[in-house]
Amino acid sequence: MRGLLAVLGRELRAYFFSPLAYIVLTFFLIVQGYYFSLIVAYLSDPRAAAGKPLELFFGQTIFTWLVLLFAGTFLTMRLISEELRSGTIETLMTAPVTETQVVLGKYFAALVFYLFLWAPTLVYVAIVRAVTPVDWGPIAASYLGIVGIGALFLAVGVFASATSKNQIVAAIVTFSCLLVLFSAGLMENLFQSEAAKQILGHMNLWQHMDDWSKGIVDTRRIVYYATGAGFFLFLTGRALAAKKWR
Repeated sequence: MRGLLAVLGRELRAYFFSPLAYIVLTFFLIVQGYYFSLIVAYLSDPRAAAGKPLELFFGQTIFTWLVLLFAGTFLTMRLISEELRSGTIETLMTAPVTETQVVLGKYFAALVFYLFLWAPTLVYVAIVRAVTPVDWGPIAASYLGIVGIGALFLAVGVFASATSKNQIVAAIVTFSCLLVLFSAGLMENLFQSEAAKQILGHMNLWQHMDDWSKGIVDTRRIVYYATGAGFFLFLTGRALAAKKWR
């Protein structure tokens, strides 16, 4: 446990003292603020269909998914690839920490910073609450969905970062994998097989987020995010173990 906390603290310091992290934060807030203002402007138009701004904000526009895809990519691309490039991975792996502690420490650091990125969006909830009553159930469910999907995306990114010494290559691999993961569920209607439709429907992240924003909590989706994240973190641990013995 001490080794995990040491790695976690080291990575958190790297995040909060890294210019790249604040570039990601600035990009994140600009995009989020821009499309929240678009939603408010749209719903303020008397000709627009009735809708709830926070329901639209969480997952019912492509902007949310662009943010999630890029956050999953840029928050993880350096985590292990930079260690591999600089050779510090050898020092780290000979320290009194296990591969699992290294992987989990880096992963949880990325997850903490990811939550830090989303924290300012609570301001939008306060803005909406100031002018109209809000249903707190769907809002809590929406944030639960954001955390679950983000946790899965970050795990994919950590694994991709362990496959290359080049951060750019790691970023490309991560973004490609996340794009496939996101797109797979949207293809359910392209198949005639009911089994294939059910499998792809279960992977339909857009539908997941649409349901979360309406307050529909399906524990099967939480299990999907948790098992998916666990699978990719396991692969990362195996990848580090393989490099250790080369």
